[in-house]
Amino acid sequence: MEKIVSLQNNRVKTWKKLATKKGREQAGTYLLDGWHLVKEAAAANVELVTVMGTHSAWQTYANELPAGLNAIEISDDVAKAIGDTVTPQGIFAEVALPKASQQLPEVVTGAWLFLDAVQDPGNIGTIVRAADAAGFTGVVFGQGTADQFAPKVVRAMQGSQFHVQLVTEDLYAALRYFKRSGLEVYGTQLDPTAKNFRDVTPAESFGLIMGNEGNGMAKGLGELTAANLYIPILGQAESLNVAVAAGVLMFQLKQGK
Repeated sequence: MEKIVSLQNNRVKTWKKLATKKGREQAGTYLLDGWHLVKEAAAANVELVTVMGTHSAWQTYANELPAGLNAIEISDDVAKAIGDTVTPQGIFAEVALPKASQQLPEVVTGAWLFLDAVQDPGNIGTIVRAADAAGFTGVVFGQGTADQFAPKVVRAMQGSQFHVQLVTEDLYAALRYFKRSGLEVYGTQLDPTAKNFRDVTPAESFGLIMGNEGNGMAKGLGELTAANLYIPILGQAESLNVAVAAGVLMFQLKQGK
């Protein structure tokens, strides 16, 4: 097995650059940090370009990974340099960027969540995990939304990104896709014409837009939806966190089997 101990090694420099969008685009890859993500990727048959681990990490995890991987042993210093956590587990994978991540399919089916300028990595991760749990087909990352392959977003999604389709798309264009496919898209905002979310009949295929943490959904998008929904607040809280609201709505609107 190849071993890399120097922080000046060109491979290490490339892995460090994967923390930036420019670095990811140049390499055509992104980084998974930690055993859970590496294991989830392997189980989903995601292309693992390279798997990197410290000596102790290889002793712990080697038998649980597929054979024939491009495996590299790295020093603890290298692990700290490329990791995005204070105490990295010492196991990483360089993964190919999905080629189909930039557009919706020609004919849209299933339930899809749209993210309109949602910026907090923790919120995005929670939303994607909830979409996975609720049986959604995919999540559309609209303009102003944090990059789906940024380290903090990848870590927060906890592997659910391998179970649902993640798409980067202009939301106005996405709405046209849905209209062409005969699917309704619901917005989320409180206005005089908004509907209580419980008044919407659950369905298998539709779109749902969640807006920015501070400003909500763009007004222009709200004018193009089939209906805009609100969640009644029964207590004294002023509002719900966007990830909490998304979870409530997804489980309510998605028709179960």
